[in-house]
Amino acid sequence: MRSEREKEITERAVLEIRGLQISFKQYEKGFRQTNLDVIRDLDVTVRPGEIVAIVGSSGSGKSLLAHAVLGILPYNASLGGEILYNGVVLTEKMLKKLRGEEIVLVPQSTAYLDPLMKTGPQIRKGKNDRKSREKLDRIFTEYELDLKVQELYPFELSGGMTRRIMNSTALMGNPKLVIADEPTPGLHISAAKRAMGHFRELADLGAGVLLITHDLELAIETADRIAVFYAGTTVEETDAKNFRSCETLGHPYSRALWRAMPQHGFEPIPGTQPYVKSMPKGCPFGPRCPYFTEKCTEKPEWKTSGTGRVRCVLSGRTGAETGSRCEIEWQQKER
Repeated sequence: MRSEREKEITERAVLEIRGLQISFKQYEKGFRQTNLDVIRDLDVTVRPGEIVAIVGSSGSGKSLLAHAVLGILPYNASLGGEILYNGVVLTEKMLKKLRGEEIVLVPQSTAYLDPLMKTGPQIRKGKNDRKSREKLDRIFTEYELDLKVQELYPFELSGGMTRRIMNSTALMGNPKLVIADEPTPGLHISAAKRAMGHFRELADLGAGVLLITHDLELAIETADRIAVFYAGTTVEETDAKNFRSCETLGHPYSRALWRAMPQHGFEPIPGTQPYVKSMPKGCPFGPRCPYFTEKCTEKPEWKTSGTGRVRCVLSGRTGAETGSRCEIEWQQKER
């Protein structure tokens, strides 16, 4: 039975993902079939008018999450858990109607562009009326793209131009949910901030924005909330402002991300993210965690932590045992 808080979140959320699991069928040694559980337990909620940034290392499941929501996973993928859109389970029939209209993807790969179609007609989705043309002209001006670029094919574009063009697709319509998968790589910092500003404008107009990014600094500046992924699991979901200080973060991996930022010492942590076939029991971050205990071998449940929630058995402790220790150690290192 769901709690009153969970019911309230579902009613208010444009997108709610609960216990998402994704596995891939794979053949080994001839005809032997196995399942790779790539994503084990992802939870994310996006409400109208807010930007939720997904952060984490490569291979943590960020882009797969986007593909799952859009219904574009490979044929050998199996999906578990629930994906709700405006409180209703998102079905394949609904996706066919909503995809590209109410639900818009800003893709990571330039391969999503049709190489045989000029840029302008692609973004306008074939529309050639005056209103559509004028709107695209305004978008290109905002992104500092020459209007003549609309007559070019994708192979004639530079990497930065292609990235800005893909970002502009979200501005053509009036989406209720925008999924932006790594929208800033290859862009100059000023262009990247401008792109993030456009996503902020969409959110301010009432859309929910799910931002998948490796750029934690831009995420902190732009997003309302941040969800931290690690090895196919959501380990923390918190207000973006909590990433401005190490001691306000609840999970050791979140604090490790904070310490790895250039302005905080660029400090790495030992070890690597576990491969799907050698996943540890309980908390996936356990083998790399400096606070690891036997209790960490059990599956951690969600706990309230400040203005967010965290999957960690240490949640609720204070002082040198948790977040403050990170701040103290960093300050000592600086001295």
